[in-house]
Amino acid sequence: MACITSPPAVAGGGAGERSGAEVWASACASCHGEDGAGRPAAVVGFDVPLPNLRDCAVATSEPTPDWIAVVHEGGPVRGLNQIMPAFGDALSEGEIGRVVDYVRDFCPRLSAWPLGELNFPRALFTDKAFPEDEVVLTSTIALHGAGSVMNELVYEHRLGARSMFEVGVPFGFLNQTGAPGNAPGAPTGWTGGLGDLAIAFKQALVQSARSGTILALGAEARLPTGREDRGLGAGVTILAPFLALGQRLPAGAFVQVHAGADLPVDFDQSKPEAFWKGVVGWSATPSRFGRMYSPMIEVLGTRVLTGSAPPTTWDLVPQMQVTLSRRKHIRFDAGVDIPVKGTEDRQMQLVAYLLWDWFDGGPLEGW
Repeated sequence: MACITSPPAVAGGGAGERSGAEVWASACASCHGEDGAGRPAAVVGFDVPLPNLRDCAVATSEPTPDWIAVVHEGGPVRGLNQIMPAFGDALSEGEIGRVVDYVRDFCPRLSAWPLGELNFPRALFTDKAFPEDEVVLTSTIALHGAGSVMNELVYEHRLGARSMFEVGVPFGFLNQTGAPGNAPGAPTGWTGGLGDLAIAFKQALVQSARSGTILALGAEARLPTGREDRGLGAGVTILAPFLALGQRLPAGAFVQVHAGADLPVDFDQSKPEAFWKGVVGWSATPSRFGRMYSPMIEVLGTRVLTGSAPPTTWDLVPQMQVTLSRRKHIRFDAGVDIPVKGTEDRQMQLVAYLLWDWFDGGPLEGW
């Protein structure tokens, strides 16, 4: 017998009186199975693959409002197949909330997995504590001075409940004519190439959806693959341990902090430096199930750890992130990096990224 592809009428009792298990049994189990693993195509009567809701990565990675949107409005609201019907007229708001909670309990180790509520919007510079499966292309364009267009392509891959690794490949072009710090006889004109390859690992140590807190410890290694004489590399391997913290605030606001140190293996070639980055933002959807906008402002700081008078730099980076696809897995963020202290040889820059959360589907899906 094929499963239902239209919502059932609310059976008996007042709205919102049924438990999540009762709603699941009456409205969902015919397609998704009693245990959430999904019934075979021969049973449901269609060939659209059903998600395995026992997979903890599937059950936990999206925030509750996105689950509610799909149950309330049907699959197309998040770029999913229309075979998933809308239940907004058949179920109360309370029933929808309870069945979403019930679905997440299909994950056998739910307490070990950070929920999507802790996956705050990514800022331009501040690393997140939440482990991700993403590809991000960031571009930085100098608005003054000799000129440069620098880019970094980052691949992130989640490992289990709380871990991830990432690989960053910087590349770009810059004009060395009149560039600050150029020694006599240094190359002039535009040049380009690869920068210093970065490899990082991150582990979430603390996570609580109830308090809205997630804390991670990580380390990055930057290898001297870029040409130092062309301004594309540091010329030395740099190790960078760091902490990353995310905290939910009231009314859709959030704060994230990322701090650590850049420690070169040879202090004669490069100086050790402490860094701190923080972002405060707010996410809003003008229509309940529509596009999400996240205005943010970052504060960036660095301080050289050796020398008699270590210089400190400060930057402000106002920016706006917006979801492009209905599935929210394609996002765009743009802002301006404004030096406010230690501005010598540093110029204002336009910074933007395009993000693809590849776990949620291909880049052409979900629109």
